[in-house]
Amino acid sequence: MRILEKKHNSIELKNAQGKRYWSEPKIIFISFLGILLPSALLLTSPLFSVSGLSFMDALFTATSAISVTGLGVVDTGQHFTIEGKILLMFLMEIGGLGQMTLSAILLYMFGLRLSLIQRSATREALGQSDSSNIRGLIKDIVMFALFAQLIGVLLLSFRWVPEMGWIQGVFYAIFHSISAFNNAGFSLFSNSMVDFVGDPLVILTIAGLFIFGGLGFTVISDLQRNGRKGFKALTLHSKIMLTATPALLILGTILIWLLERGNANTLADLPLGTQWLAAFFQSASARTAGFNSIDLGQLTHPAFLVMLILMLIGAGSTSTGGGIKVSTFIVAVVATWAFLRQHSNVVLFKRSIAWTTVTKCLAIIVVSFLVLVVAMFLLMITEQASFSLVVFETISAFATVGVTAGLTAQLSEPGKFIMVVIMIIGRIGPLTLAYMLASTKPTLLRYPEDRVFAG
Repeated sequence: MRILEKKHNSIELKNAQGKRYWSEPKIIFISFLGILLPSALLLTSPLFSVSGLSFMDALFTATSAISVTGLGVVDTGQHFTIEGKILLMFLMEIGGLGQMTLSAILLYMFGLRLSLIQRSATREALGQSDSSNIRGLIKDIVMFALFAQLIGVLLLSFRWVPEMGWIQGVFYAIFHSISAFNNAGFSLFSNSMVDFVGDPLVILTIAGLFIFGGLGFTVISDLQRNGRKGFKALTLHSKIMLTATPALLILGTILIWLLERGNANTLADLPLGTQWLAAFFQSASARTAGFNSIDLGQLTHPAFLVMLILMLIGAGSTSTGGGIKVSTFIVAVVATWAFLRQHSNVVLFKRSIAWTTVTKCLAIIVVSFLVLVVAMFLLMITEQASFSLVVFETISAFATVGVTAGLTAQLSEPGKFIMVVIMIIGRIGPLTLAYMLASTKPTLLRYPEDRVFAG
């Protein structure tokens, strides 16, 4: 007989003899490595790269693709063969959908049923309750992802087929549609989207793809099922995402435009309409998409800080994006406001938020802060770079954003390895890593409370 034990949102299975099975965090991590390492080995082959790659560069590239980060140590468009680019697209799709979702898709395709632990792991990865219809949700996810990327391919083909021809134009459209929807940030153009800074069709299509991809699959599913009933019928998580996402996007656009409109190296020499388009694109892209239409290395320091904050907040939970997540940030802010007003409950949209959720959000922020501090410290030792560049690049890797201010291409071998670890942690989530490493056991022992003076 198998008994289901829950602890720290992590589920372990035991049989009658007490034998333990892997928890979801371990399954996610092992499956991540199971795809990453063979892919890195393939990228070292001349079949996939024009002149071959060292294993560290291949590992860095494969990690960046499967973690949908987009940082690169080589020029993606020039260095990889057609086979290599197809492999990168495959890795980006896996990274965007998630390993557990992909495993469930493959099992359903072959008419197999998910085991108890597989269902639990998939629900955990998708942020669902035990009663959720996983098969129906996965079907919605796949249909939406395919439909969104197909629309992206059609729109981008209108722009690139007349210029490049059918084969190359459609291939470029497919690659960038996959990269954008999965918030990966890989581009076949050496300067990302800089050449298209004033092209509304390309910029708005790319931006639309990573905005919808960053909302989160559960939000899309909720909209599909309950959207016709009105905003009030949506879940609290969906309400948070649908209000906070445009708010952050608009605020970021306004701030970047105000701070950069006088900077000749970024927006000053562009027409007014193009300035707003560029500011909008960078505001949207900063939240884990990884594309850029202006030279980010030339940003003013205040705009640099705005980008850092947007990158750290990231996209939605169970989405193709990274960061600490929009909902985590909003819950932490609302909880802080409730504490300052001495309210006993954290309330949003006339719904109380459980204290376990509040505690989890605060834990995510604290663990993320500690991971970032350690990574920055190590990179400051291994790299000869300014403080601001190290901070920017580290947050970009951790939040799986993928934008670079120029440091990634100059990383040392130890620096590349540090960034690989940071990208993996950023994609699987800092708490997932903490749960995997923790060996805590539930206890009924309780100690008397005492006062701690804080603040």
